[in-house]
Amino acid sequence: MIGDTMTLLSLLGRIMRYFLLRPETLFLLCISLALWSYFFHTDEVKTIVKSSRDAVKMVKGKVAEIMQNDRLGGLNVLDAEFSKTWEFKNNNVAVYSIQGRRDHMEDRFEVLTDITNKSHPSIFGIFDGHGGEAAADYVKAHLPESLRQQLLSYDREKREGVLSYHSILEQRILAVDRDMVDKLSANHDEAGTTCLVALLSDRELTVANVGDSRGVLCDKDGNAVALSHDHKPYQLKERKRIKRAGGFISFNGSWRVQGILAMSRSLGDYPLKNLNVVIPDPDVLTFDLDKLQPEFMILASDGLWDAFSNEEAVRFVRERLDEPHYGAKSIVLQSFYRGCPDNITVMVVKFKRGPVGNRAGE
Repeated sequence: MIGDTMTLLSLLGRIMRYFLLRPETLFLLCISLALWSYFFHTDEVKTIVKSSRDAVKMVKGKVAEIMQNDRLGGLNVLDAEFSKTWEFKNNNVAVYSIQGRRDHMEDRFEVLTDITNKSHPSIFGIFDGHGGEAAADYVKAHLPESLRQQLLSYDREKREGVLSYHSILEQRILAVDRDMVDKLSANHDEAGTTCLVALLSDRELTVANVGDSRGVLCDKDGNAVALSHDHKPYQLKERKRIKRAGGFISFNGSWRVQGILAMSRSLGDYPLKNLNVVIPDPDVLTFDLDKLQPEFMILASDGLWDAFSNEEAVRFVRERLDEPHYGAKSIVLQSFYRGCPDNITVMVVKFKRGPVGNRAGE
Protein backbone atom coordinates (compact mmCIF):
# COMPACT_ATOMS: atom_id res chain seq x y z
CA MET A 1 0.00 0.00 0.00
CA ILE A 2 2.80 2.34 0.95
CA GLY A 3 4.64 1.42 -2.24
CA ASP A 4 1.56 2.21 -4.35
CA THR A 5 1.23 5.59 -2.62
CA MET A 6 4.87 6.46 -3.28
CA THR A 7 4.47 5.42 -6.92
CA LEU A 8 1.41 7.68 -7.27
CA LEU A 9 3.24 10.61 -5.67
CA SER A 10 6.22 10.01 -7.94
CA LEU A 11 3.93 10.04 -10.96
CA LEU A 12 2.28 13.28 -9.85
CA GLY A 13 5.72 14.79 -9.33
CA ARG A 14 6.75 13.87 -12.86
CA ILE A 15 3.53 15.38 -14.26
CA MET A 16 4.18 18.62 -12.36
CA ARG A 17 7.79 18.76 -13.47
CA TYR A 18 7.33 17.86 -17.13
CA PHE A 19 3.98 19.48 -17.87
CA LEU A 20 2.62 22.03 -15.42
CA LEU A 21 5.96 23.69 -14.67
CA ARG A 22 7.06 24.00 -18.28
CA PRO A 23 7.49 27.70 -19.29
CA GLU A 24 5.02 27.46 -22.17
CA THR A 25 2.38 25.90 -19.91
CA LEU A 26 2.79 28.64 -17.29
CA PHE A 27 2.59 31.26 -20.00
CA LEU A 28 -0.67 29.83 -21.38
CA LEU A 29 -2.07 29.61 -17.86
CA CYS A 30 -1.30 33.30 -17.22
CA ILE A 31 -2.87 34.30 -20.53
CA SER A 32 -5.99 32.26 -19.74
CA LEU A 33 -6.32 33.87 -16.32
CA ALA A 34 -5.88 37.33 -17.79
CA LEU A 35 -8.53 36.70 -20.46
CA TRP A 36 -10.92 35.24 -17.89
CA SER A 37 -10.39 38.27 -15.64
CA TYR A 38 -10.89 40.63 -18.52
CA PHE A 39 -14.15 39.16 -19.83
CA PHE A 40 -15.79 37.80 -16.68
CA HIS A 41 -14.40 39.68 -13.66
CA THR A 42 -15.10 43.13 -12.22
CA ASP A 43 -14.62 46.49 -13.90
CA GLU A 44 -11.76 47.14 -11.48
CA VAL A 45 -9.82 44.12 -12.80
CA LYS A 46 -10.58 45.16 -16.36
CA THR A 47 -9.05 48.57 -15.61
CA ILE A 48 -5.91 47.00 -14.18
CA VAL A 49 -5.49 44.61 -17.13
CA LYS A 50 -6.03 47.39 -19.67
CA SER A 51 -3.59 49.72 -17.87
CA SER A 52 -0.99 46.95 -17.72
CA ARG A 53 -1.38 46.27 -21.45
CA ASP A 54 -1.00 49.97 -22.25
CA ALA A 55 2.05 50.19 -19.98
CA VAL A 56 3.70 47.25 -21.79
CA LYS A 57 3.06 48.91 -25.15
CA MET A 58 4.50 52.19 -23.88
CA VAL A 59 7.64 50.52 -22.51
CA LYS A 60 8.19 48.57 -25.74
CA GLY A 61 7.82 51.76 -27.75
CA LYS A 62 10.20 53.70 -25.52
CA VAL A 63 12.82 50.93 -25.61
CA ALA A 64 12.70 50.86 -29.41
CA GLU A 65 12.86 54.67 -29.48
CA ILE A 66 15.86 54.83 -27.15
CA MET A 67 17.69 52.12 -29.16
CA GLN A 68 17.04 54.08 -32.34
CA ASN A 69 18.26 57.30 -30.75
CA ASP A 70 21.41 55.58 -29.51
CA ARG A 71 22.16 54.64 -33.11
CA LEU A 72 21.75 58.27 -34.14
CA GLY A 73 24.41 59.37 -31.69
CA GLY A 74 25.70 62.73 -30.47
CA LEU A 75 24.05 65.95 -31.55
CA ASN A 76 21.50 64.13 -33.71
CA VAL A 77 19.92 62.77 -30.54
CA LEU A 78 19.65 66.29 -29.14
CA ASP A 79 18.04 67.52 -32.34
CA ALA A 80 15.55 64.66 -32.30
CA GLU A 81 14.63 64.80 -28.63
CA PHE A 82 14.89 68.50 -27.75
CA SER A 83 12.16 69.58 -30.15
CA LYS A 84 10.82 71.99 -27.52
CA THR A 85 13.44 73.56 -25.26
CA TRP A 86 12.90 76.60 -23.05
CA GLU A 87 15.60 78.70 -21.41
CA PHE A 88 15.10 81.50 -18.90
CA LYS A 89 17.61 83.71 -17.11
CA ASN A 90 16.82 86.73 -14.96
CA ASN A 91 19.36 87.97 -12.45
CA ASN A 92 19.56 85.23 -9.81
CA VAL A 93 17.09 82.79 -11.38
CA ALA A 94 17.74 80.36 -14.22
CA VAL A 95 15.50 77.72 -15.79
CA TYR A 96 16.21 75.04 -18.37
CA SER A 97 13.36 72.90 -19.70
CA ILE A 98 13.31 70.17 -22.36
CA GLN A 99 10.66 67.97 -23.94
CA GLY A 100 13.02 65.01 -23.80
CA ARG A 101 11.76 61.62 -24.92
CA ARG A 102 8.06 62.41 -24.51
CA ASP A 103 5.80 62.99 -27.50
CA HIS A 104 4.50 66.25 -26.00
CA MET A 105 5.87 69.00 -23.79
CA GLU A 106 3.59 69.33 -20.76
CA ASP A 107 5.94 71.05 -18.27
CA ARG A 108 5.41 74.73 -17.51
CA PHE A 109 7.11 77.24 -15.20
CA GLU A 110 6.72 80.84 -14.06
CA VAL A 111 8.83 83.48 -12.32
CA LEU A 112 7.26 86.72 -11.01
CA THR A 113 9.36 89.27 -9.13
CA ASP A 114 8.24 92.67 -7.91
CA ILE A 115 11.03 95.05 -8.84
CA THR A 116 9.20 98.23 -7.78
CA ASN A 117 8.17 96.99 -4.34
CA LYS A 118 10.74 94.60 -2.91
CA SER A 119 8.74 94.16 0.27
CA HIS A 120 6.52 91.75 -1.66
CA PRO A 121 7.83 88.19 -2.14
CA SER A 122 9.02 86.76 -5.43
CA ILE A 123 6.92 83.93 -6.89
CA PHE A 124 8.41 80.81 -8.46
CA GLY A 125 6.34 77.98 -9.93
CA ILE A 126 6.78 74.56 -11.57
CA PHE A 127 3.75 72.88 -13.16
CA ASP A 128 4.14 69.37 -14.61
CA GLY A 129 1.11 68.51 -16.73
CA HIS A 130 -0.26 65.09 -17.68
CA GLY A 131 -3.05 63.96 -19.95
CA GLY A 132 -2.54 67.05 -22.11
CA GLU A 133 -1.24 70.59 -21.74
CA ALA A 134 -4.48 72.35 -20.78
CA ALA A 135 -4.16 72.04 -16.99
CA ALA A 136 -0.53 73.16 -16.78
CA ASP A 137 -1.27 76.05 -19.15
CA TYR A 138 -4.25 77.14 -17.06
CA VAL A 139 -2.39 77.07 -13.75
CA LYS A 140 0.61 78.91 -15.20
CA ALA A 141 -1.68 81.61 -16.62
CA HIS A 142 -3.83 82.11 -13.51
CA LEU A 143 -2.15 81.03 -10.26
CA PRO A 144 0.99 83.23 -10.17
CA GLU A 145 -0.94 86.35 -11.18
CA SER A 146 -3.70 85.54 -8.67
CA LEU A 147 -1.04 85.23 -5.96
CA ARG A 148 0.58 88.48 -7.02
CA GLN A 149 -2.71 90.37 -6.83
CA GLN A 150 -3.47 89.07 -3.36
CA LEU A 151 0.06 89.77 -2.12
CA LEU A 152 -0.38 93.43 -3.11
CA SER A 153 -2.87 93.80 -0.28
CA TYR A 154 -1.03 91.43 2.06
CA ASP A 155 0.51 94.15 4.29
CA ARG A 156 -2.91 95.50 5.27
CA GLU A 157 -4.43 92.05 5.76
CA LYS A 158 -1.43 90.95 7.81
CA ARG A 159 -1.87 93.91 10.15
CA GLU A 160 -5.50 92.95 10.54
CA GLY A 161 -4.55 89.36 11.30
CA VAL A 162 -6.48 87.99 8.32
CA LEU A 163 -3.94 86.17 6.17
CA SER A 164 -0.47 84.62 6.16
CA TYR A 165 1.62 83.44 3.22
CA HIS A 166 0.58 79.92 4.16
CA SER A 167 -3.13 80.69 3.97
CA ILE A 168 -2.73 82.77 0.79
CA LEU A 169 -1.04 79.88 -1.02
CA GLU A 170 -3.59 77.35 0.16
CA GLN A 171 -6.61 79.50 -0.72
CA ARG A 172 -5.34 80.53 -4.15
CA ILE A 173 -4.34 76.98 -5.17
CA LEU A 174 -7.72 75.54 -4.17
CA ALA A 175 -9.57 78.40 -5.90
CA VAL A 176 -7.64 77.95 -9.15
CA ASP A 177 -8.31 74.20 -9.06
CA ARG A 178 -12.07 74.74 -8.60
CA ASP A 179 -12.22 77.18 -11.51
CA MET A 180 -10.10 74.96 -13.74
CA VAL A 181 -12.07 71.78 -13.00
CA ASP A 182 -15.30 73.60 -13.92
CA LYS A 183 -13.86 74.76 -17.23
CA LEU A 184 -12.06 71.58 -18.24
CA SER A 185 -14.89 69.25 -17.25
CA ALA A 186 -17.28 71.29 -19.40
CA ASN A 187 -15.01 70.45 -22.34
CA HIS A 188 -14.46 66.84 -21.16
CA ASP A 189 -10.75 67.62 -20.85
CA GLU A 190 -9.23 65.20 -18.32
CA ALA A 191 -5.82 66.93 -18.10
CA GLY A 192 -4.13 67.48 -14.75
CA THR A 193 -0.96 69.00 -13.36
CA THR A 194 1.32 69.16 -10.37
CA CYS A 195 1.80 72.49 -8.60
CA LEU A 196 5.00 73.53 -6.83
CA VAL A 197 5.05 77.21 -5.81
CA ALA A 198 7.55 79.11 -3.65
CA LEU A 199 7.12 82.58 -2.14
CA LEU A 200 10.48 84.14 -1.29
CA SER A 201 10.74 87.20 0.96
CA ASP A 202 13.77 88.66 2.74
CA ARG A 203 13.87 86.21 5.61
CA GLU A 204 11.23 83.61 4.85
CA LEU A 205 10.60 80.98 2.20
CA THR A 206 7.12 79.44 1.94
CA VAL A 207 6.61 76.44 -0.36
CA ALA A 208 3.33 74.82 -1.39
CA ASN A 209 3.23 71.48 -3.16
CA VAL A 210 0.56 69.38 -4.88
CA GLY A 211 1.78 66.21 -6.62
CA ASP A 212 5.32 65.01 -7.28
CA SER A 213 7.26 68.01 -8.51
CA ARG A 214 9.84 68.73 -5.82
CA GLY A 215 11.92 71.46 -4.22
CA VAL A 216 15.20 71.17 -2.35
CA LEU A 217 17.46 73.82 -0.78
CA CYS A 218 21.22 73.91 -0.24
CA ASP A 219 22.03 75.39 3.18
CA LYS A 220 25.22 77.21 4.23
CA ASP A 221 26.98 73.89 4.90
CA GLY A 222 26.07 72.33 1.57
CA ASN A 223 23.37 70.09 3.06
CA ALA A 224 20.18 69.25 1.16
CA VAL A 225 17.01 70.48 2.87
CA ALA A 226 13.74 69.12 1.44
CA LEU A 227 11.29 71.93 0.62
CA SER A 228 8.44 69.58 -0.29
CA HIS A 229 7.36 65.96 -0.11
CA ASP A 230 5.89 64.02 -3.03
CA HIS A 231 2.27 62.91 -2.93
CA LYS A 232 2.38 59.25 -3.94
CA PRO A 233 -0.44 56.67 -3.77
CA TYR A 234 1.68 54.11 -1.86
CA GLN A 235 2.18 56.43 1.14
CA LEU A 236 0.20 55.17 4.13
CA LYS A 237 -1.68 58.43 4.72
CA GLU A 238 -2.64 58.76 1.05
CA ARG A 239 -3.52 55.08 0.69
CA LYS A 240 -5.88 55.21 3.67
CA ARG A 241 -7.55 58.36 2.34
CA ILE A 242 -8.07 56.81 -1.11
CA LYS A 243 -9.53 53.65 0.42
CA ARG A 244 -11.92 55.67 2.62
CA ALA A 245 -13.15 57.43 -0.54
CA GLY A 246 -13.95 54.06 -2.11
CA GLY A 247 -10.94 54.02 -4.44
CA PHE A 248 -8.03 51.67 -4.91
CA ILE A 249 -4.39 51.73 -6.00
CA SER A 250 -2.70 49.20 -8.26
CA PHE A 251 0.82 48.69 -9.57
CA ASN A 252 1.18 49.37 -13.30
CA GLY A 253 4.81 50.34 -13.72
CA SER A 254 4.29 52.42 -10.58
CA TRP A 255 1.58 52.62 -7.93
CA ARG A 256 -1.42 54.42 -9.45
CA VAL A 257 -4.76 55.71 -8.19
CA GLN A 258 -7.55 53.69 -9.86
CA GLY A 259 -4.78 52.16 -11.97
CA ILE A 260 -4.40 55.51 -13.75
CA LEU A 261 -2.61 58.37 -11.95
CA ALA A 262 0.87 58.00 -10.44
CA MET A 263 0.27 60.74 -7.85
CA SER A 264 -2.38 61.02 -5.17
CA ARG A 265 -2.90 64.80 -5.36
CA SER A 266 -3.08 67.09 -8.37
CA LEU A 267 -4.86 70.05 -9.92
CA GLY A 268 -7.38 69.16 -12.62
CA ASP A 269 -8.00 65.44 -13.31
CA TYR A 270 -11.75 66.03 -12.94
CA PRO A 271 -12.90 62.35 -13.30
CA LEU A 272 -10.73 61.29 -10.36
CA LYS A 273 -11.50 64.54 -8.53
CA ASN A 274 -15.23 63.78 -8.81
CA LEU A 275 -14.60 60.41 -7.13
CA ASN A 276 -12.69 62.22 -4.36
CA VAL A 277 -9.79 59.77 -4.73
CA VAL A 278 -7.49 62.56 -5.96
CA ILE A 279 -7.53 65.87 -4.08
CA PRO A 280 -5.97 69.32 -4.72
CA ASP A 281 -5.01 70.12 -1.09
CA PRO A 282 -1.44 71.49 -0.92
CA ASP A 283 1.13 70.82 1.76
CA VAL A 284 2.66 74.16 2.78
CA LEU A 285 6.02 74.48 4.56
CA THR A 286 7.79 77.61 5.82
CA PHE A 287 11.56 78.03 6.26
CA ASP A 288 13.62 80.55 8.23
CA LEU A 289 16.28 81.81 5.82
CA ASP A 290 18.32 83.57 8.50
CA LYS A 291 18.74 80.21 10.19
CA LEU A 292 19.45 78.18 7.06
CA GLN A 293 21.54 80.86 5.25
CA PRO A 294 20.95 79.05 1.93
CA GLU A 295 23.16 79.17 -1.15
CA PHE A 296 20.45 78.18 -3.66
CA MET A 297 17.28 76.18 -4.15
CA ILE A 298 16.16 73.80 -6.88
CA LEU A 299 12.55 73.52 -8.03
CA ALA A 300 11.99 70.79 -10.62
CA SER A 301 9.48 68.47 -12.27
CA ASP A 302 9.76 64.78 -11.49
CA GLY A 303 11.82 64.18 -14.63
CA LEU A 304 14.84 65.35 -12.62
CA TRP A 305 13.98 63.31 -9.54
CA ASP A 306 13.71 60.13 -11.60
CA ALA A 307 17.47 60.47 -12.17
CA PHE A 308 18.77 62.35 -9.09
CA SER A 309 18.25 62.17 -5.34
CA ASN A 310 17.93 65.42 -3.38
CA GLU A 311 21.47 65.13 -2.06
CA GLU A 312 22.98 64.27 -5.43
CA ALA A 313 21.18 67.14 -7.16
CA VAL A 314 22.44 69.63 -4.57
CA ARG A 315 26.03 68.42 -4.93
CA PHE A 316 25.81 68.49 -8.74
CA VAL A 317 24.42 72.03 -8.95
CA ARG A 318 26.66 73.41 -6.19
CA GLU A 319 29.71 72.52 -8.28
CA ARG A 320 28.24 74.37 -11.29
CA LEU A 321 26.82 77.60 -9.86
CA ASP A 322 29.34 79.61 -11.91
CA GLU A 323 27.82 78.34 -15.17
CA PRO A 324 25.49 80.66 -17.15
CA HIS A 325 22.38 78.75 -16.03
CA TYR A 326 23.70 78.09 -12.50
CA GLY A 327 23.92 74.37 -13.27
CA ALA A 328 20.25 74.06 -14.35
CA LYS A 329 21.12 73.25 -17.96
CA SER A 330 23.86 70.80 -16.99
CA ILE A 331 21.68 68.80 -14.61
CA VAL A 332 18.81 68.66 -17.13
CA LEU A 333 21.14 67.28 -19.80
CA GLN A 334 22.66 64.83 -17.33
CA SER A 335 19.18 63.57 -16.41
CA PHE A 336 18.45 63.07 -20.10
CA TYR A 337 21.71 61.16 -20.65
CA ARG A 338 20.86 58.93 -17.68
CA GLY A 339 17.81 57.77 -19.60
CA CYS A 340 14.98 59.85 -18.12
CA PRO A 341 11.96 59.30 -20.40
CA ASP A 342 10.01 62.36 -19.17
CA ASN A 343 9.89 66.10 -19.75
CA ILE A 344 12.54 67.71 -17.54
CA THR A 345 12.33 71.23 -16.09
CA VAL A 346 14.79 72.59 -13.52
CA MET A 347 14.76 76.03 -11.89
CA VAL A 348 17.77 77.16 -9.83
CA VAL A 349 17.41 80.22 -7.59
CA LYS A 350 20.59 81.67 -6.11
CA PHE A 351 20.32 83.52 -2.83
CA LYS A 352 22.02 86.83 -2.09
CA ARG A 353 23.38 87.22 1.39
CA GLY A 354 23.59 90.70 2.83
CA PRO A 355 22.40 93.08 5.50
CA VAL A 356 18.80 92.85 4.26
CA GLY A 357 18.74 89.06 4.34
CA ASN A 358 18.00 86.75 1.39
CA ARG A 359 16.65 87.89 -1.94
CA ALA A 360 16.60 86.31 -5.35
CA GLY A 361 15.38 87.23 -8.80
CA GLU A 362 16.04 90.96 -8.37
